[in-house]
Amino acid sequence: MKNLVILSGAGMSAESGISTFRDAGGLWDKYPVEQVATPEGYARNPELVINFYNERRRQLLDVKPNQGHELLAELEKYFNVTVITQNIDNLHERAGSKRIIHLHGELTKVCSSRDPNNHHYVKELKPEEFEVRLGDKAGDGSQLRPFIVWFGESVPEIERAISFVEKADIFVIIGTSMNVYPAAGLLNYVPRSAEVYLIDPKPVDTHTSRPIHVIQKGASEGVAELMKVLGV
Repeated sequence: MKNLVILSGAGMSAESGISTFRDAGGLWDKYPVEQVATPEGYARNPELVINFYNERRRQLLDVKPNQGHELLAELEKYFNVTVITQNIDNLHERAGSKRIIHLHGELTKVCSSRDPNNHHYVKELKPEEFEVRLGDKAGDGSQLRPFIVWFGESVPEIERAISFVEKADIFVIIGTSMNVYPAAGLLNYVPRSAEVYLIDPKPVDTHTSRPIHVIQKGASEGVAELMKVLGV
């Protein structure tokens, strides 16, 4: 079986109704990134940040995977599939994808404020306990914080992601602006022999001269077309 590696971004989940961050009217228009997605913003106003992610979790309860998510899961019948996602939602999991690397953390998890990447203190929240409050403590006694990689923090999963990208026979980019690093730099690790596909309704600058097959459609239509191109 060939190795198929997918890099997914906000456009993957937009069809499900998840608010994107960068588009006009997106979350960054309502909440400055410095307030809710940096360690400094959290240190200044932890309650604001905790409530921001509580709101994102509530939204997650009301949305479902779209056809694009489901078709990616179906590709596992034909390929060794690895999904590397910049998204913090759990829609890939809920659609049935088995191997998912979350570069920017997971919305349904919380962790220690003192030591965010210590997995002893990472906790998966059940849907009925999605609301975290100021005063809720991790196992090390620090405030529970969202298990999210904020701007300015290291991306612990990037090395694992690179190890799969380096073995890709087919690399597919879906719904990402390719402006956020280190995720955008993964394209540099794709073998020269691999086929590269880009699915996005808008033009995307991939900052590379290598040939890329562009499918200028949204996630669901684009993945359906990809499946035809791949002959499955």
